[in-house]
Amino acid sequence: MKITDYKKLVDYTLGNKKSELVLKDINILMVQSGEIIKSDLAIQDGYIVGIGEYSGEIEFDGSGKFVSPGFVDSHLHFESTMTNPNELVYHASLSGTTTFIADPHEAANVSGSIGIKYILDSTENSCADVYIMMPSCVPAKDSEDSGFVMNAQDMKQLMYHPRILGLGEVMDCSSVINLKPSMLNKLELFQNMPIDGHALGLKLKNLSAYAMANISSDHECSTYEKAIAIVRNGLFAHIREGSAAKNLEKIVRGIIENNTDTTRFTFCTDDKHIEDIKKDGHISFNIRKAISLGMPPIAAYKIATYNPAQCYSLKDIGMISPGKKANLVILDDLENVKINSVLYNGSFIRGDYDYGYIQDIENLPKSIVETVHVDWFEKSMLKVKNSTYGIQLVKNELLTKKVKVSECTQSKSNKVVVIERHHDTKKYHSSMVFGYGIENGAVASSVSHDSHNIIVVGDNDEDMMIALECIKEMNGGYVLVENGEVYERLPLPIMGLISNLSSDKVNERLHRMIKKAHKMGVEDGIEPFISLSFIALPVIPEVRITTNGLYDVVEDCYLE
Repeated sequence: MKITDYKKLVDYTLGNKKSELVLKDINILMVQSGEIIKSDLAIQDGYIVGIGEYSGEIEFDGSGKFVSPGFVDSHLHFESTMTNPNELVYHASLSGTTTFIADPHEAANVSGSIGIKYILDSTENSCADVYIMMPSCVPAKDSEDSGFVMNAQDMKQLMYHPRILGLGEVMDCSSVINLKPSMLNKLELFQNMPIDGHALGLKLKNLSAYAMANISSDHECSTYEKAIAIVRNGLFAHIREGSAAKNLEKIVRGIIENNTDTTRFTFCTDDKHIEDIKKDGHISFNIRKAISLGMPPIAAYKIATYNPAQCYSLKDIGMISPGKKANLVILDDLENVKINSVLYNGSFIRGDYDYGYIQDIENLPKSIVETVHVDWFEKSMLKVKNSTYGIQLVKNELLTKKVKVSECTQSKSNKVVVIERHHDTKKYHSSMVFGYGIENGAVASSVSHDSHNIIVVGDNDEDMMIALECIKEMNGGYVLVENGEVYERLPLPIMGLISNLSSDKVNERLHRMIKKAHKMGVEDGIEPFISLSFIALPVIPEVRITTNGLYDVVEDCYLE
């Protein structure tokens, strides 16, 4: 708290003035000390000003209720929800998340700094604190064909923005370990700020070298063994539970079985659709699931509040104490995370909040709404020229397996093609994918992490070509084709990533498309669009398809 604010508020703390709001006789989660105490909680001008016996202009009866610090999502990408970021913040805030640490590298890969500014502008007046981590790998690897390339000099233009906390997930681990100058320049620029990691697949000595470069967190842990290795190297391990990647159960079970100290663990969603947020909650879902697995409630709430505040040096949130922001969650039931109400800056978040999703895209820059630059599509690009190796999808994971096509007989096969869309270079690559399973149709998308080129998968060339033409016509989006006809499409005209429709309309179409895709053979445990979008990301093991060929992430080489 600034001294100027302290001077204004100290009389309320001392009881010389009556606070504007007091939560009376409420059970306070003191996550910093691991206890629950019953007391009054005084709030004035958006701050907690006192714990003890207070009276207020407005008094909220907290009898039988609990109050927690507002929840923190330690790592997410707004673009993955496909709706205006401000709308996601609103829906997630209703389930208690009052702080978001977002990495807009999807937007940056398509539209550069203008894409980052779009995310900042969209969340300027949100009903929660939204912080941004500067994307570190645009593109994810130097060989990738993205819309923009951002170096350390480009980052200087935005790094001093008050809502930019540090450097986003450093995915190109080899460039860190091999002392690549362009990466070291970025690390040096942010050396006194938090730096997010992406340490998937690193062996022990490489992980130690990576951690020594001031990397402070990692969100790619899928097992307890991987998570504890991260913590042992001094990083925070973000426990991820999103729409596609669900890592919480394995990690939390390991924590409980090994009686592990949870100080260096936080929760995150990474990529979670608004439909799932409305149905299950946001970080509240992570807390509830952790408690159901046997984690003590106070520990689960601490992971959701205090720990991320420590990770990102957010001194004004994370605990309930005088001088902290009054970002609070009032609960009717602690273990089931049944939320009564949520306060942001001392005010109750209302159900009629105007989150102002974008309907008119005409006033947005062309670099954001005209991002599909492909003047050609030919059937010849759908031919798999070298089929020695293919991609095996892993259910409920972002991981894939490298397989020999001649030996992979247990799973249905499809063709998958990725096509450069930013500069009309006519670059593409085709391969085989196993475990997706679609029959008599095709799925295409302009969302393919992180370069976001066009990707299409199907079992016949005709439907794949129809899907590609539809993507071009929409200037980006999702499309599902069956037996020569477009079953449904979801336009994503903002960077080919975000819709100009409300989340209700987006979810209505998406739900219909997902349900249909599964009826067409897409296997259970495979999210038809999210799983497809990640098989082009060359920083997650074992193998990915890129515009330059099939890439072995573990061996750091192209297979074809």
